[in-house]
Amino acid sequence: MSKAHLFNSADGLVPKALRGLIAYNPALALDINNRVVFDTSYDRSKVAIISGGGSGHEPAWAGYVGTNMLAASAAGDIFASPSTKQIVAAVNAVPSDAGTILVITNYTGDCLHFGLAAEKANAAGHKCRMIICGDDVSVGKSGGRLVGRRGLAGQIGVLKAIGGCAGTASNATLDNVYNLGVAVSKQIVSMAATLEHCHVPGRGDDEEINGDGKVGEKIEIGTGPHNEPGYRTLSPAPTAPQLVANLLKHCLDETDANRAYVNFAPQDETAVLVSNFGGLSQLELSALVDEVLSQIERDWSATVAPPTRVYAGCLETSLNAPAFSLSVINLSAAARDPACVYSVDEIKGFFDVRTSTYWESFAGSQGVRRPRASQIITSTAAEEAIPTSFEHDILIDASRLEKGLRKACMDLAEAEPDLTKWDTLMGDGDCGETLKTGALAMLAAVDDKQRPLASFGSSVAVLRELESVVENKMGGTLGGILGIFLVSLRASLEAEVAKDAKVDPSAAWASALHTAIDHLGHYTPAKVGDRTVMDTLIPFAESMARGFAAAVSAAEAGAEKTRTLTPKLGRATYVGAGQDNSGDLPPDPGAWGVMVAIRGLQQGFSS
Repeated sequence: MSKAHLFNSADGLVPKALRGLIAYNPALALDINNRVVFDTSYDRSKVAIISGGGSGHEPAWAGYVGTNMLAASAAGDIFASPSTKQIVAAVNAVPSDAGTILVITNYTGDCLHFGLAAEKANAAGHKCRMIICGDDVSVGKSGGRLVGRRGLAGQIGVLKAIGGCAGTASNATLDNVYNLGVAVSKQIVSMAATLEHCHVPGRGDDEEINGDGKVGEKIEIGTGPHNEPGYRTLSPAPTAPQLVANLLKHCLDETDANRAYVNFAPQDETAVLVSNFGGLSQLELSALVDEVLSQIERDWSATVAPPTRVYAGCLETSLNAPAFSLSVINLSAAARDPACVYSVDEIKGFFDVRTSTYWESFAGSQGVRRPRASQIITSTAAEEAIPTSFEHDILIDASRLEKGLRKACMDLAEAEPDLTKWDTLMGDGDCGETLKTGALAMLAAVDDKQRPLASFGSSVAVLRELESVVENKMGGTLGGILGIFLVSLRASLEAEVAKDAKVDPSAAWASALHTAIDHLGHYTPAKVGDRTVMDTLIPFAESMARGFAAAVSAAEAGAEKTRTLTPKLGRATYVGAGQDNSGDLPPDPGAWGVMVAIRGLQQGFSS
């Protein structure tokens, strides 16, 4: 992989990139604090389409903000979902009288954060729906039954269809646009192939597909856009025609019951998307498109007609990865969906609608420009001071609380290199950095000379600060899970004290933890044994009735056991889909990181 970058650190890179990206379209604005790009010219009488996800996939998703496509997008850190707060800010930036649809790819962090944002938006009076797009056939029906298919660039086809519909159709109600999006999303098959992984600026060495400089000896198929290892490694590397034939067979072969997600008929009209992950030359990409179309017409004529719509380019990238994904969308089948009110000709028309987005920037008008400073908005939010007393609270000795928090934060920050290394092997490599960011933010709150967090000795104050840190600083799957868990834990703890002011603190914590785990179950199916953070949280919560020390021991045992578990949820599921797990694995980084923090808290208390 190429490790040469103009910007050799990811610090500040995402907001800087967003400031540059919006320059081509004077109608776009950037809420710099929330990293939300939105269209100031959007029509609030029409359904607002909002998407987003981790950065590093440009032009997705900020590049698709504009007329007849997205009204707004939210950008997370590199390969990490945006936070719930960011997504809510995107919804609030483009309020719609007709309703709002959130469209995301099927990754756990995105599902959690966008799902919670949808709930908050609806509670605030917005009419909000969510579409989750999963199109990767490398995740078979048997291996991906809990999490479903991973999302690849097929989602861009969904955005194009419903964006064109919402912008131009006279009957584009919230129900009709939503049902169209769901219908199209169900009719997509995709698969990716990678010559070599990408490299994240400022990050250490990642595992390479072709080590020792032996470029081109191997190719991985069924890869994801976050450096996840593939479903299968092909060695020796196939020729380009052989590789295309392999991917098309996975996508179109209906005799493969494990991967036949979409049925085709020879007369069905289709669209093909070929997405450059960022590192292929345009010369090779164009040749690749020709090979794909030639093989479909030559080898698959009994299954599917030649595509009526073809889109190729950097649709959804993976930084600088020399890789690509191939998607086929059955437009006729989407039109046949009972809930879809649009004909196949109308759906093709939605694909043909011109937009003012980055994808079609040369078609946009720049005749009237405005100062760049007016495009970039600094959102202001009043800082909520921590109260000095709470009506329903459990107080802890301030000195012990400070020592515990400081130890937990420092241990977690020091664990970052190992967590990052482990997450690079089994996920997208952001877990360690996410937890370190949260730890340093909490440490800053402890050290705040104006209002030192621990000085109140307040359990509720600490939980509120943790909520704020997670919501504002920590994206990704882990941030979503911890955010929901902490909100419920704090509310449950206050409720326990409200019921009985003299409640035993240990009993109150045990009950509140049990309630928080139950509430978290509404958002994730993860249980003990699935190799997730729940392998730490659930034993910790269930053992709290026997005391804090027993709960910490249970958390340690749960985190350690993840070394032997086969992943069943999250991105690690896709890693293990085509590989033999011998048990020689690192621990789950999320489970281990949370355990480190819990153990540090106890050790700080004891000192």
